[in-house]
Amino acid sequence: MTDQAPQGVDPRVPNAARMYDYFLGGTDNFPADRELADMVLNVLPKAREGAQQNRLFLGRVVRYLVEQGIRQFIDLGSGLPARENVHEVAHRHAPESKVVYVDNDPAVCAHGRALLADPGRVLMLEADARAPERVLQDPRVRALIDFDRPVAVLMLFFLHLIPDSDDPRDFVRDYREALAPGSFLALTHIGADERAGRTIELYRSASASFNPGPGAEVESFFGDFELIPPGLDTAWPFAGPEDTMVLEEDPAKMGYAGIGRKPW
Repeated sequence: MTDQAPQGVDPRVPNAARMYDYFLGGTDNFPADRELADMVLNVLPKAREGAQQNRLFLGRVVRYLVEQGIRQFIDLGSGLPARENVHEVAHRHAPESKVVYVDNDPAVCAHGRALLADPGRVLMLEADARAPERVLQDPRVRALIDFDRPVAVLMLFFLHLIPDSDDPRDFVRDYREALAPGSFLALTHIGADERAGRTIELYRSASASFNPGPGAEVESFFGDFELIPPGLDTAWPFAGPEDTMVLEEDPAKMGYAGIGRKPW
């Protein structure tokens, strides 16, 4: 991305999606995004590795879910396209898979539609993921996704950007309740430690807030879904031979990851 902002985008306001792109080594970001991201790195030096680990987790999750027979995916708060997007991983193993990406950032969605478009298999939906009824009832989503069959909902590097005032547990519950038995929920969430306060302050100038949480609170997002072993953790056993990254610090302090399945 050049430093010339698209119409309707204020490049002076740091954007969480573009900061994540910067952490991943991407170029779809502006000076304000890079400046704030560097300030976050000064507080959380492993934030870049954490973002990369999150991306590896996405690939592991999608491969695992395809192995479980899942052919329908909804990626909430999908952010800017990056290496190994959900549909790329899914189509590699199951070309018939259907994927809906959801984001409320117009620039992200315009970029996504340009790079991710695959009529009949992939949809980039501009919508607020915090409004599940609007997402799930959108006619374009209903045309692609059969909610009478299992669906995987992904919330990766997303929930910790939602403040408690937006009732994240309520809207996550609404997504869970809308899914057929045998469906899955996969999420990652930044953990809370002594550095959280400074990072929360830094994100006040960005497009989204920063809301880390302890493991017990994160686990509550799964409701009555059955956690897949090893449960809520970051050391998942679904890694392929190419997934060699290991975080040097205690992963519980960086964040949590988990997959839950809706009982039959």
